[in-house]
Amino acid sequence: MQAVVDSLRENGNLYKKMVEIKPSQLGVRNRIKIYHATDTRGYFTAIFAVSQTSRLLMKDVKKFEEIYQKLIIFSDHGFKFKVLFIDAPLCSKAREAFLSCGWSLQD
Repeated sequence: MQAVVDSLRENGNLYKKMVEIKPSQLGVRNRIKIYHATDTRGYFTAIFAVSQTSRLLMKDVKKFEEIYQKLIIFSDHGFKFKVLFIDAPLCSKAREAFLSCGWSLQD
């Protein structure tokens, strides 16, 4: 979690509260770290951290959107921002799809 916080702080994002949500709480079997954060202005941010060796493709865009919808239902409110940290290579079409869905990508 410290690496995520440091990377966000470098971009000028400060959070007063950050809670990790286990994927099993959302009924997801993926190896992903999910954080629910509140910034200093009171806005909610959904932060996903993915570490894998295979390339992220278009099918993964749909998968992450489904996980995001489950997170909205679990948290019982919407999020102003969505951030995705990825260590894997990203397909150019998937990058465009993530950006069109409102995701902020951190490579």
